[in-house]
Amino acid sequence: MLKEYMTIREVAGPLMLVEGVENVKFDELVEILLSTGERRRGRVLEADGTNALIQLFEGSAGMNLQGSKVRFLGRTLELGVSLDMLGRIFDGMGRPKDDGPRIIPEKRLDINGIPLNPCARDYPSEFIQTGISAIDGLNTLVRGQKLPIFSGAGLPHAELAAQIARQAKVLGSDEQFAVVFGAMGITFDEADYFINDFRQTGAIERAVLFINLANDPAIERIATPRMALTAAEYLAFEKDMHVLVILTDMTNYAEALREVSAARKEVPGRRGYPGYLYTDLATIYERAGRVRGKKGSITQLPILSMPEDDKTHPIPDLTGYITEGQIILSRELHRKGIYPPIDVLPSLSRLKDKGIGHGKTREDHADTLNQLYAAYARGKEAKELAVILGEAALTPLDKQFAAFADEFELRYIGQGLHEDRSIEQTLNIGWELLAMLPRAELKRVREEYIEKYLPREEGQPVPTR
Repeated sequence: MLKEYMTIREVAGPLMLVEGVENVKFDELVEILLSTGERRRGRVLEADGTNALIQLFEGSAGMNLQGSKVRFLGRTLELGVSLDMLGRIFDGMGRPKDDGPRIIPEKRLDINGIPLNPCARDYPSEFIQTGISAIDGLNTLVRGQKLPIFSGAGLPHAELAAQIARQAKVLGSDEQFAVVFGAMGITFDEADYFINDFRQTGAIERAVLFINLANDPAIERIATPRMALTAAEYLAFEKDMHVLVILTDMTNYAEALREVSAARKEVPGRRGYPGYLYTDLATIYERAGRVRGKKGSITQLPILSMPEDDKTHPIPDLTGYITEGQIILSRELHRKGIYPPIDVLPSLSRLKDKGIGHGKTREDHADTLNQLYAAYARGKEAKELAVILGEAALTPLDKQFAAFADEFELRYIGQGLHEDRSIEQTLNIGWELLAMLPRAELKRVREEYIEKYLPREEGQPVPTR
């Protein structure tokens, strides 16, 4: 029989102070029974002698301290997991949200996960095809990687996330692929878009969705990504699946963390965020990866909207330190009507070299990647020069590179919302664009690949250097 306490001393925002408690542990799950018969949940944030500070998941609105009882349940917040989760939609606390039956769990897992021994990790090395050229061709995603998408207000990161979720696959593998989608603080319209897109395309059959809406308690947002990652760890390491975890929007998560920190009257760090923001984000991002001896893997694509498009803001700044690169969306490309508006020059996948080449994508991938980067960068420089000095100041070669940059944005970066390109299509488009340039300028591609892949008009002799 669990002991009940009626010694609630104070409630401030999402926090509650209970006095005279015994044997209470950090992160322990708490049940609050209100005088109206309503039950609410929380967790222990701090245990100091006989006092316990509790974080309320459903908030404190309408709570009457008189007659309310508190029970400490002796366990942490857990998620009941089973294969029946696939194809289902849950709220941010893991409760069914799709009018379906409750899950009969195979087991219950602590949502904080079990820390992995770094020596047990396996190096990410397998290509994941997203069907999006700007990612597959230039900033390749590798199985077990964590690669965030940096976006801004009004940019189509929701559409991009849904497209990756329905198109992503591991090539040359007959192992099962699943998507775990965790949404934090999104609007009803965004949630409706994701759910309808997953259902209409059939992607929901291999997906698990955890959705925390903007009008749900902010405290719930702190649990949502951990719920999603707990489901992912079960599918990956116990059911041998390749799991892609998409988390949106990490900025809303950090705002909820700041709200709790302010309620606890902690000393704020940069821009009011708690000083432990880096550590807290790391506990989420570092749950991606591969484990030696296990067939499954977790690949993470966290999405965050940069306040005022500022890459130096604490959230993207700290995220960049923890993760292996970033995909950056460009407002300038979005204004031009290019989708997806991925700015490939500042974007980076630090593990791309491990997932490309012969036997993974194609032998010419690394060379064409380097050449396309270099040519696009030179074309952008030529266009900037034309803005300052006028087009007449450009050499004929500069004009060719400027034309290449325009065509590259339209044909290589730009593609349809439902266009799923294979890696061969992506690489072939790259070669078609490189054919716009003089062969003497293709200095980053080996001669044998030029002979094999560079398109030529029929009957045209092979040009020589």
